[in-house]
Amino acid sequence: MSDLGDFADHDPDDAAGEEPATEEDDFEAVSVTPVGTDRGIGTLSASEGLVISEDDDETRLRAYITVANRSSVRIGSYLIAAYPDGERLFCRIVALEYAQEFRSDDATEIHARRAMRREEVDEQDYKFMASLEPVAVLYSEGGELKRRMTDRVPKPETVVRQAEDDEEIKTGLKIPAEGVFLGHLSVGGEKVRTAAEPPTIDYRLKDDYEAGDPLVFRHTLVAGGTGSGKTHAAKNVLRQYLSEDRRYPIEDGRDVAPAVVQFDPQDEYAQMHDDNPAIEADYERRLEREGVAHGGVDDTKAFVPKVGDATYAASHHHAEQVEFTIPFSMVRNRPWLIAGSKLNDNQYGALQYLLKRFFDQHGSDGTYSQFMSFLDDPALKEELDESGRVHEATFDAVRRRAFGFDNVFDQDARPITDLVREFVRPGGLTTVPTYHLNDSRATTTVVLAVASLLVDEKLSNDPSFERIKETPLVLGMDEAHNFLTDADSVQADKVIGKFSEAAKQGRKERLGLFLITQDPQDIADPIFKQVNTTVVLNLGDEDAIKAVNIPSNLEGKVPYMEKGQMVVYSPDNSEPVELIGLPRCLTRHGRD
Repeated sequence: MSDLGDFADHDPDDAAGEEPATEEDDFEAVSVTPVGTDRGIGTLSASEGLVISEDDDETRLRAYITVANRSSVRIGSYLIAAYPDGERLFCRIVALEYAQEFRSDDATEIHARRAMRREEVDEQDYKFMASLEPVAVLYSEGGELKRRMTDRVPKPETVVRQAEDDEEIKTGLKIPAEGVFLGHLSVGGEKVRTAAEPPTIDYRLKDDYEAGDPLVFRHTLVAGGTGSGKTHAAKNVLRQYLSEDRRYPIEDGRDVAPAVVQFDPQDEYAQMHDDNPAIEADYERRLEREGVAHGGVDDTKAFVPKVGDATYAASHHHAEQVEFTIPFSMVRNRPWLIAGSKLNDNQYGALQYLLKRFFDQHGSDGTYSQFMSFLDDPALKEELDESGRVHEATFDAVRRRAFGFDNVFDQDARPITDLVREFVRPGGLTTVPTYHLNDSRATTTVVLAVASLLVDEKLSNDPSFERIKETPLVLGMDEAHNFLTDADSVQADKVIGKFSEAAKQGRKERLGLFLITQDPQDIADPIFKQVNTTVVLNLGDEDAIKAVNIPSNLEGKVPYMEKGQMVVYSPDNSEPVELIGLPRCLTRHGRD
């Protein structure tokens, strides 16, 4: 038996002894080159049916892509197919497939060896088919382009073209023309290009009550792993809320600039005070043309919690620093601040009783040191045990859990309750850095004390601080999974309940949660369900990807996204889309 190499170049179609066919032997020479100029990239095919159905599984919409256009199409690309009356079907490529033009078997050794010796495959031997997902029907009304659900089927052989018009794409995807800038529309990591200037499609979040509630008050989650660019992206979004012309109406009829309060475990956000030196004049002009707020925010202050002997040094930003402490008086209405993670319901009830009795005796000026002395009184312990009010074992458990906050409360700094007007400033950015704190329990107590002060005042019908109540507020929390997680403890129950209620009332009270995390699966479900806008950067953890609950076609892209690429899922704003964020931070970013 001879080796395959002996006949690899032999053509079985050439019978031995026969002369090769010539053009004269053909019955007729036919030209297959159409006359005129091609329009679009291909045509709709009805060879396997052409169906638009209410049932997505029954919808069949396929397009034949001509050879010259095959290299330009991508899964996720947006296409337009026109109806005879001028309406347009806006659709998205969901699959690409080569199919054989003629019935032949190209999966043979001979075909493979021939292909390996040729420079290029002849694509004309194959059909290149794109499966399409109908997104919307575009139509004109009163000179305005509008969209509706897909309710009609286009004709076979309808020309399909790339969607390259800014208005068509934004209308098709329901992207607002105005609002808060997030990034540029992309497909497969490449920006969608148009014939306009600028040639990119800017993606914006609704920020106008005339177009519906501003989505900032319906809450935002930014999720991304280490190195994904989530802090860069978060800074750029927050910078838009600190734009000089950003205003929201409040109950008395005034338009008020929002205040941003950002809890900052890595001490990165105070840099928003400073300009980014990497933004040169040309790039700055481009940002201005696109209506993107940029540059340092002069009204940035770092409110530094005083905790024990911890010291804060910040040579990486020029924001003003204000030191503060948590007064023990805040515990009067927030017993859970010192409940810790191990108090059961019975013990928590005892803590509430003891705190009430203490503050009834000492008033709001009572200190943590005085409270611990109060608990050290053996006569009190005996009295409560004998009366059956608090069992001695329960009393001891409460004292043990309340012990160890000497470094948190009533430190040598001004109480945060005396600094509210400085802390919440319309149009200003306040950061609360905790990087310098090595005690995790102290960090949690500080963050939850300050955050709950803001939330309580927002929800109160009789607020103690009108400044908080009347100022639109964006409450940002980095590493939110550390503070807003489900847990089997009284403290967690109280925190989750408080923030869940705050999230529900956000639209009414002009309070927006802006949560940043690398572990979205750890955010408590009652809070997560209130988030309307989810921004997902690269995540490698399968549980984290499942938790963000984005459409499956985008979910698969998340582990492979490069730094700055993101998926935005905001049902009340647009169709789910892929974006590319700005390559440069709009303010200073990084420690260099």
